[in-house]
Amino acid sequence: MSTLSLREAPPERLDFLSISPLSLSGLSQAEAERLEIGTSRKGVKLGDCFSVSLDGSDSLTIEGGHERLDRVGASLSGGTIRVVGDVGQRLGAGMASGTLTVTGNAGPYAGSGATGGTITIEGDAGDYAGGAVYAAKAGLDGATLVIRGRAGAHLGDRMRRGLILTGRAGAHAGSRMIAGTIAALEVGDLPGYGMRRGTLVVGKHGALSPTFVETGSHDLVFLRLLAKQLGSLSEAHAALLAQPLRRYSGDLATIAKGEIWVSA
Repeated sequence: MSTLSLREAPPERLDFLSISPLSLSGLSQAEAERLEIGTSRKGVKLGDCFSVSLDGSDSLTIEGGHERLDRVGASLSGGTIRVVGDVGQRLGAGMASGTLTVTGNAGPYAGSGATGGTITIEGDAGDYAGGAVYAAKAGLDGATLVIRGRAGAHLGDRMRRGLILTGRAGAHAGSRMIAGTIAALEVGDLPGYGMRRGTLVVGKHGALSPTFVETGSHDLVFLRLLAKQLGSLSEAHAALLAQPLRRYSGDLATIAKGEIWVSA
């Protein structure tokens, strides 16, 4: 297992786009320490902030996270990255496969554009987790994003494929969804605002938009299959699907092919 140990707080925001087990596997320690990760004209290198230990494996541990570590795991296409601590914005953005785990909190836009693999945040996530960055066509696009704590507003904004699971989320969860599934024990006001397609499963929610219409309770095979899938990630979310659920269809302000399932 290769290890990067943070020696001191970064003097500026750091971009970890080029840091992955694959990119480090063919480098010597000296070569890795010279990798540019700064975002200003100061030219901060990996070795300026981290002690580097490489073994050529497909597993990387970052010991001592910080909110200034941006785009951690964004280039991950296999293997494992584990961060012991917090990270900044765009965690795992665009990752293709592999496993990415953060023991602390993550900033905004975690998982944006991720097409594969699993991202797990043990703490909280900022706004637009699984959501689209400015001018992007889609947010989460096939990966699995698990947030054990609380997610901010606009969870899964413009999400196109994949699964997002969280304990609690702020307002506008599932806003502008194109497709995919979001499961949350509690969300804020206006879930599914502007959604076109996709599925939200929630235990509790704030105010619903008047452009969603209740379509009754249903016992569908789809819900049983989803419960089985969620059971491997969270017993609480699987139990949510075992309860009677009401279905709301919308958003009628768009093409109205989305759905919100709510505890009856």
